[in-house]
Amino acid sequence: MTVLRTPGGLSLRFRPRALAVGAGCALLAAGLGVLAIAGGDYPMSPADVLRTLTGGGSPAEEFIIRELRLPRLVTALLVGAALGLAGAVFQSLVRNPLGSPDLLGFTQGASTGALVVVVLGGSSLALSGAAVASGLATGLFVYALTWRGGVHGYRLVLVGIGVTAILTGVNGYLLTRAPLMDAARAVLWLTGSLDGRGWSEALPLLVVLGVLAPVVLLACGPALRMLEMGDDTAAALGVPVGRLRVVLLGAAVLLVSFAAAAAGPVSFVALTAPHVARRLTRSPGPNLLPAMCVGATLLVGADLLAQRAFVHQLPAGAVTGAIGGAYLVWLLAMERKAGRL
Repeated sequence: MTVLRTPGGLSLRFRPRALAVGAGCALLAAGLGVLAIAGGDYPMSPADVLRTLTGGGSPAEEFIIRELRLPRLVTALLVGAALGLAGAVFQSLVRNPLGSPDLLGFTQGASTGALVVVVLGGSSLALSGAAVASGLATGLFVYALTWRGGVHGYRLVLVGIGVTAILTGVNGYLLTRAPLMDAARAVLWLTGSLDGRGWSEALPLLVVLGVLAPVVLLACGPALRMLEMGDDTAAALGVPVGRLRVVLLGAAVLLVSFAAAAAGPVSFVALTAPHVARRLTRSPGPNLLPAMCVGATLLVGADLLAQRAFVHQLPAGAVTGAIGGAYLVWLLAMERKAGRL
């Protein structure tokens, strides 16, 4: 742990290795992003991409990159960062390596609202709004069911699993009620796709992440680390445990809901990114900033694989689901080997 003190008396504590991991993942995500932008039906070299991004490209290159490919990349970065941060918050709050919005019902809640709009025949804007609203409603519902003089981690996991099962059934029913073409569109959205994403999907998430990330990282991060030592210990150290949980749960649910509205319920990024960040930093605790950077890198890399590694382009969520599912099986095996399952 390194402490940086300013002339005004303000002290900032950070771990150099965590910052190095975050910076390395950010650079890797940027490099993968350049490769993603360079490919396609109108291929370019990475040098052409960088030249166009700095204002030196032709009108055709400017249009292709800034209007068609860059919004998709920015959406992937923001969605991955939001899911990585939310996953780190959930796992820290429930003190469970399986704590993830994919398993706690929040992702399915956002999907339910979107499917209702599909069945009723709403616009893309209505679909995004319904995903956010239903994700928040699911968060409030799970919180209400979990509350009993506080929110206990294992109780939150159990309630979340039950809500996930209920919403999965509801979503399946809504798919059967949708017209065939709308159902096909809904299935693509439910897989988690970045295809055709524009600035209208990226900008709302950019605003939300720009507001909530500093709150979680700077205002709540140190207290979250103390909360991992136990509620009683954290309260004895002056941490407002109840208020902190409400703020962090609200921020994490908002991040998941807006990420789902931007790209659909991309699976397993929120589960995998905090674990990868923890192994890279070799540090206990939430590792919030590294988890954000790892999440962005994972989703950009998955989208690049989905575009280039197969005969037909796949949704990015199909790749994250396959990789994340394999990681989940490995994680459960490791937990069982360690005697924690």
